[in-house]
Amino acid sequence: MKLKFIVLTTMTGIFLITACSESPNTAFSNHNKTESTELHKQVNTQRWYNEQQVKNGEKHFQTHCASCHNADASGTSNWREKDANGNYPPPPLNGTAHTWHHHLDGLRRTVRIGGVSLGGVMPGFADKLNNQEIDEVLAWVQSHWSAEIYAAWQQRNIQASK
Repeated sequence: MKLKFIVLTTMTGIFLITACSESPNTAFSNHNKTESTELHKQVNTQRWYNEQQVKNGEKHFQTHCASCHNADASGTSNWREKDANGNYPPPPLNGTAHTWHHHLDGLRRTVRIGGVSLGGVMPGFADKLNNQEIDEVLAWVQSHWSAEIYAAWQQRNIQASK
């Protein structure tokens, strides 16, 4: 059982490192013209959330997330470099870091249980935010993403749900 956990944790870490290494521009430049056209056919340009969710999410974000990720979701500029304690600082959530690489259920899970089980330091918020409030936080975060970043995320989200 312990070996299975170690293997699963290692594979998850490798997946996250690999998945988080591609920039959004690379994600689009790797598609040929046919694939790019297909991407636009599959991706719905309308976002999954509404204005009220964004408004509510801002309140929750400012209360629970801004102290680490900054009030504007800009995170830490050196988020790829470990700090003095050997931990990575909070990344930007505004579309300029790797958050867009993770499908919606994965983002929900990260907010709910945190990143400690994966070797990170982000605490879980299941005891502070219910599922609706977590979705509202994610709506507010994603409202900061450009159309290109959101489209790249949405394509990954579609693939994850298959």
